[in-house]
Formats: sequence, C-alpha cells, structure tokens
Amino acid sequence: MIDFKNLKISQTSKGITRIILNDPSSYNSLSGDMIGSLLLVLDFLNKDSKSKVIIIEGSGKGFCAGHNLKEINLMKNKASYLSLFKKCSKLMLSITNHKKPIIAKIHGGAFAAGCQLVASCDLAYSTKDSIFATPGVNIGLFCSTPMVALSRNVNRKESMQMLLTGEPIKANIAKRMGLINDCYASSKLEKEVVKIANIIASKSSLVLKIGKSAFYKQLEMPTEKAYEYTSKIMLENMMTVDAKEGINSFIKKRFPIWKNK
Repeated sequence: MIDFKNLKISQTSKGITRIILNDPSSYNSLSGDMIGSLLLVLDFLNKDSKSKVIIIEGSGKGFCAGHNLKEINLMKNKASYLSLFKKCSKLMLSITNHKKPIIAKIHGGAFAAGCQLVASCDLAYSTKDSIFATPGVNIGLFCSTPMVALSRNVNRKESMQMLLTGEPIKANIAKRMGLINDCYASSKLEKEVVKIANIIASKSSLVLKIGKSAFYKQLEMPTEKAYEYTSKIMLENMMTVDAKEGINSFIKKRFPIWKNK
C-alpha cells in the first residue's frame, strides 16, 4: 500500500479498506494535494483484488470542510482555479466509476465539496450530531460543482434550499432527504458501518462491480432504454461463474463460494 502524509490507509483480512482523511488542522480540506492523494489511492484500490469495500472518513473534529480556502486565496489566475475544480470533479467521478462500493463515514461537519464527497459515495452514515451544508453562497462562491452530486441524491426543492441559503442541516434531516442512509449515536457509528461493510464484502466482487456500474448508467437513461440496457447486463451477469455458483448454492441450501469470475 502507498504511504501518504495526508491519508491513513488500512485494510482488514475481510477486504475492508479504510481511507482516513488526515489533515485535521484544515478540517481535512480538499486541497490540491489531498485530492491528488485520494485519486492515487482510489486508482490503486481499483486494481487491488484484496480490497472489496472502501470506507472514507475524517480525522480530528470532523469529516471534511470542502476546498481549502487559504489555498484558493493564493491562486492568481483562471487556469489555477479551473485546474483545481476539474481535479475535484475527477475525484468525484472516480468514486462513482469505481469498481468497489464506497461508504462515507461522517462525524462533525461535511461542508461544500465535503458534502459533495458524501453525496458521491455509494452509501453514507453519520453520527446523530453531524451537520451538512453547501455554504458557498455565504462567501460569494455558489457551490456549483457540489450541487451536481447533491442534486442527484436529494430532490430539487431541498437541494435548492441548501444551495440558496447555505444553512447547515442536521443528520436526521439529511437522512430524510436521502443525502445519507442513516445516523447513529457516536458510540455506535463504527460498529454499524463495519457491519454494513462486512455484509457487502461477503458478496461476489465481480457481481458488485457489474451492479454498481449498471446502477449509475441506467439512472441517466429514459425508462425504456434503461430496461433494454439492464436486460443486457442481467444476461452478462447470468453468464458468470458466480451467478451459477450462487443459484446452485441457494438450491442446495449452502453458502456460496465466490470465484469472482
């Protein structure tokens, strides 16, 4: 595994890889260096057969403050701004397009691009006292790129309320809106996230990869095209070794032995 000064990486024997954003002095902000490190480790994990599920979390007081405003304030030209925003968009797309399921584990706050990171992950769980916000409007910088992931998870009116007001929402509201899956007491979050990760890790990695890719692709299609596309995906899946193993194990009432083929 690669070593990073701004990330902590660990992996369990069951294939759960943990990525901890480790820049607490900046509230784990998505600086250019942090985004670059995340892109590198996600690319590595995409090819790592030992990794089955990824958990992203933050160190220190909270999850992620979004872009590093001190860094942005030092930038002097359009090219620098555009490079940073494109790099961040590439990170979010790399999460969506990743072969492995990615879970956000949130404590404290997830703001702006940090909220975008939550929305981009496949699943998200937080402490009950976590807060979420797209506060760019408060500093004259509308959260335009964060709204891409936000508006694809949360309905239009509630997305716009977050974006237009910049006001934070509590975890129970984020759950109701669909931004996160659930929220727990701080003492229970770790146990609940690991439980979900272990359940997912017990499935066929190949089938998860096929399903995750198909899920995001069909979302952008008209209904008729989506059924046509997913029927082809079902056929592709049906031809795998693991589909045959899964069906046989169900009929014979035994646990499947996945080959990831």
